[in-house]
Amino acid sequence: VQLVESGGGLVQSGGSLKLSCAVSYSGGVLNIYDMGWYRQAPGKQRELIAVWPDGGKIQYADSVKDRFTIWRDGAVKSVYLQMNSVKPEDTAVYYCNVVAAIPWRGRQTYWGQGTLVTVSS
Repeated sequence: VQLVESGGGLVQSGGSLKLSCAVSYSGGVLNIYDMGWYRQAPGKQRELIAVWPDGGKIQYADSVKDRFTIWRDGAVKSVYLQMNSVKPEDTAVYYCNVVAAIPWRGRQTYWGQGTLVTVSS
């Protein structure tokens, strides 16, 4: 199972950016459960910023609530993060996170490679 992220880059404060994460698996059935986004700023711990649990309620970190939107498209096994009104403190490496199960292996957590978002002031 591979998670391929795209969409990071340099954006001005107040601008917008969209991140995408596609789940790639060629081995047959893959059941996807939770999908979310984390970020890690320089010198800080990785933090959860948005998660869409399977059948559950979407949750956002207080720091991004009302500015960021997460959504998922099951048909293409992808999750997205729309970032609006970005601030310099949003600068970080953003990681896609997926909980999925190959039927005979049980649920596992998978991570994307990370994509850098830099917000200039």
